[in-house]
Amino acid sequence: MANRKSLLVPEARAALEQMKYEIAQELGIQLPADGYYGHMTTYDMGSIGGSITKRLVQIAQEQMAGRF
Repeated sequence: MANRKSLLVPEARAALEQMKYEIAQELGIQLPADGYYGHMTTYDMGSIGGSITKRLVQIAQEQMAGRF
């Protein structure tokens, strides 16, 4: 079993990173250019993570609906 931080599909890392920046921009959250998130609020990071999860579930549901 993989640990929580490892991706099941490592090739998806770039797409997830892109999604993180897109969602942050949509939410009006400025991500640090140096990649250090230690000064970010838990609320902002949770908003980004929750939105990513919501979007991934939506994508999966759309793909599943197309198969049946």
